Amino acid sequence: MSLVSAVIPNWNGRTLLIPLLESLGRQSRPVDEVIVVDNGSEDGSAEVAEALGAKVIRLGRNTGFASAVNRGILGSKGAWLLVANNDVVLEEHWLERMMGALEEHGAWFGVGKIYQTGSHQRLDATFDLLARSGCAWRCGQGRTDRGTLAPENSAWLPPLTAALFCRKIFERVGLLDERFESYLEDVDFGLRCLLAGIPGRYVPEAVAWHRGGATLGAYHPETVRRIARNQVFLVAKHYPPGWWRRLGWPVLVGQLLWGLVAARQGRGMSYLKGKLEGLRRFGEIRRSAQPSETVRSLLAASERQLEAWQRRTGYDAYWRIYLALT
Repeated sequence: MSLVSAVIPNWNGRTLLIPLLESLGRQSRPVDEVIVVDNGSEDGSAEVAEALGAKVIRLGRNTGFASAVNRGILGSKGAWLLVANNDVVLEEHWLERMMGALEEHGAWFGVGKIYQTGSHQRLDATFDLLARSGCAWRCGQGRTDRGTLAPENSAWLPPLTAALFCRKIFERVGLLDERFESYLEDVDFGLRCLLAGIPGRYVPEAVAWHRGGATLGAYHPETVRRIARNQVFLVAKHYPPGWWRRLGWPVLVGQLLWGLVAARQGRGMSYLKGKLEGLRRFGEIRRSAQPSETVRSLLAASERQLEAWQRRTGYDAYWRIYLALT
């Protein structure tokens, strides 16, 4: 039986780690190795993790989510890697059902159905879709699950909230891009998987619960700044030469609308700081990139899926306006 390693990045998440580690210990298909990568926590997280049987990699400072995940992957021994946020709890059959589905269908990664903490109906996540604008949407987020929200079996972009990966993915497309630090690093990684033709699977029988925003909060100034910056990084890294001729308008509309969302939350200045940083570093990201013309058709297909989801589950105001304008 293939070994499974769990990789959990953590920063001052002691009270969150305990239920996650306990849920890993209850899995019907045992996890062979649990690695907590601690980003310089000062709340005793590392000691608690060790007391619960986890191997702890102490980084000494907060290096960011992407860096912590990478260190965990490099320090693990499993052929399969379960990557999870520290504010997740997995249902006891999560790994068994996920492994069974991936092995049956020959998929290289899988994501399940993630509910908001305390709910068996309100969805937090399934998989991500990316619009031509460079803005992503977590499919079904905030919707009531009536069993019809995700009939597709293919997972587009795997959120690293809770996902299972075959190690050979990282050998083929590389580790997470640490320049993203936190937020949209999983979208970048998922897009690289799509471009490499790597198959993923949505496994709704694998259920988890996610608190969400537990580290900084959904509209913390740093959250908004990094998302705004990393949206620009996605364009710089992946959009083909001459992208502005066909994709310039969707990019402008989508990212300006996202700025209005941030401003309504009192985070307009954080949004502007992020965009300015993204633009300053645009050339640096672009010079190290190998953009493919294929990305244009992938983005178009992803946006069609996004629109179909919105039509089926009810339009968010942001996406209604964006889709109408583009």
